[in-house]
Amino acid sequence: MSDDSMELSSGIAAFEGKNFAKAMQLLSQLADTGNADAQYRMAIMYQNGLGTARNEELAVLWMRKAADQGFALAQHGMGFMYFHGECVDKDEQQALHWFQLASDQNLPGSLMMVGMMYEQGIAVEQDAEQAKVWYDKADQAS
Repeated sequence: MSDDSMELSSGIAAFEGKNFAKAMQLLSQLADTGNADAQYRMAIMYQNGLGTARNEELAVLWMRKAADQGFALAQHGMGFMYFHGECVDKDEQQALHWFQLASDQNLPGSLMMVGMMYEQGIAVEQDAEQAKVWYDKADQAS
């Protein structure tokens, strides 16, 4: 196991054990060197003020860096931010874009969100049949 993968494992363990100050310390260098998983977790910590002061700009910066690398959870996170107007201006078209990218990787939560957007006509034409297609994909992915 390389030093980076050991550091990532330790950082994830600290994150999941809610030792966010230690997670921030272990993951920040990996995030700086481009590790998408570390970037995603840094974004979550900045977004929620876990182990550090809440910082919306850094939350978006790290979430977008991970999402741009194709990290499905970060793509979902970008969709969530745009859908709810959290850390960014609310933009349902952008939310749909990010949820669809994560859906391309069969992320159940994103598949559900796209289905709900079709069901309610958010950023798309309301379409119950399309909603059902997305909900069925989500059921198959989970």
